[in-house]
Amino acid sequence: MNETLKTINGRVSLRGYDKRDISKEDLDAILEAAMRAPTAGNQMLYSIIVIKDEETKKILSKTCDNQAFIATAPVLLLFLADHQRWFDYYEQNGVGEYCDEHGLLFEAPQESDLLLAIEDTMAAAQNAVIAAESLGIGSCYIGDIVEHYELHKELFDLPDWAFPIAMMTLGYYRPEQPKGIKARFDREYIIFDEKYRHLSKEDYDKMFASRAKIYKEDNQYGAKNFAQMFYARKTGAEFSKEMARSVRVAMKKWDGRILNKKKFHD
Repeated sequence: MNETLKTINGRVSLRGYDKRDISKEDLDAILEAAMRAPTAGNQMLYSIIVIKDEETKKILSKTCDNQAFIATAPVLLLFLADHQRWFDYYEQNGVGEYCDEHGLLFEAPQESDLLLAIEDTMAAAQNAVIAAESLGIGSCYIGDIVEHYELHKELFDLPDWAFPIAMMTLGYYRPEQPKGIKARFDREYIIFDEKYRHLSKEDYDKMFASRAKIYKEDNQYGAKNFAQMFYARKTGAEFSKEMARSVRVAMKKWDGRILNKKKFHD
């Protein structure tokens, strides 16, 4: 196994950090690695906000599902799916007028544009994660940044077409800090040849066998098995409902509305 694969396979989500600040050299290397990620049409449909301010980190530790460890990380990186930059550029260079002159629709970003931007954004984020790990810097993805869209939009002065899709903590590993490598699902349930494989009840029983061992009959959710317990704790939890509400609000901006000044008939 080469060093790259060792880095990937040895990476864990780190929630406790050495007190050292991340050096400028290391942080720059992480950010440069992020910017070398694959990108659709070389558009780089993302922006990255580097967060070091202690007060901002404290706010995020509360808005992102009350996870106190977020505030202890030396650096946070906020990854935005960003089409605003391109549409500002279009506006400044007369794309609207060009479309009017040539009978073309000048459409605002829409759902498909957001999905494409998310692909770019997450590729950049994962590059940052692996680069950080190679430098002895641990990380943890914070998916809860998707919640409380209105608050985060104001906090970071975000335009309509820049959506906070991921955040990560960064901090050096502590000396001799043990890593708890978590098992993944077996390959046969995740990777398929040529076509999607629909799993059977027996497949699911085998797939979840090890995880189902953490189920306890006296759980706080009144769940009768691991599936019910996990749904109550994650998928059906209040934070998931807030996440859904927040995304719906943000998506209203990605509506593909016509931006032409000239009116066209169908």
